[in-house]
Amino acid sequence: MRINYDKTVKIGKSIINHGKYSNRIYLMKIDQSDFPEIIQILDDLAKVNGYTKIFAKIPYLFKEAFIKSGYGIEATIPGFYKGVEDVIFMGKYFSEERARLKESNKIKEIIDISCTKDKIEKQIELGEEYHFHLCDKNDVLQMCKVYRAVFETYPFPISDEKYIEKTMNENFIYFSIKHKEKIVSLASTEMDYTSKSVEMTDFATLHKYRGKGFSIQLLGKMEEEMRLKNFYMAFTIARSISYGINITFSKLNYKYGGTLINNTNISGDLESMNVWYKILNL
Repeated sequence: MRINYDKTVKIGKSIINHGKYSNRIYLMKIDQSDFPEIIQILDDLAKVNGYTKIFAKIPYLFKEAFIKSGYGIEATIPGFYKGVEDVIFMGKYFSEERARLKESNKIKEIIDISCTKDKIEKQIELGEEYHFHLCDKNDVLQMCKVYRAVFETYPFPISDEKYIEKTMNENFIYFSIKHKEKIVSLASTEMDYTSKSVEMTDFATLHKYRGKGFSIQLLGKMEEEMRLKNFYMAFTIARSISYGINITFSKLNYKYGGTLINNTNISGDLESMNVWYKILNL
């Protein structure tokens, strides 16, 4: 089945992702030169296409203008921009149903359980049968097969070879764990050199190899690499109803920053997402 993924495009110098797949606009990166005009541009784009949400990641500086336009704060990361300015994740809804948080009790329970887990202070060693591997273009076909096996749907085309190669050439590093020469677990770092922040994302482990703590081991290795590259802040946008991924980040001392309501089409449905963050370099 061919999926029409949402498009990533520029408005002025700002970057947005939008489309019917997640039925939203995602303001991924705002350029100061586009403010405040971009607020009305996003509204018009949402109304023309019938989108039910605008999701905006913006510096604290722009908060009041977005609030006046009907946005609410859903998550915050203090000191996101080089340790100086907070980032705010904001939502504006064009549908009452889209704005209603589903499974709120379960989401709260997962956050509470995650936050009470014992913290891991040092990197866990892999078993003898497994080894870490930084992926390159020779791994792309195998990577796509892993993502295809794990996710029924995903907000970005990570099972597409051209997409993986493109992101590798730009600002992504893909980390994996191999069993012999077979990739069994994957994750990536999406690096923003301007803000010195990095998103820890795209975690996937083949069903047969789950329960071995691979996500925690990958995350620890990713942090090591990002510290060497002098990134200041690490964060993730994790599925709110997944015990495993929320616990993984909490165990490695990430702090909960908020919940993005009905935000992302993943595994066949719109899901709310939890924001977790951690300072890498003090």
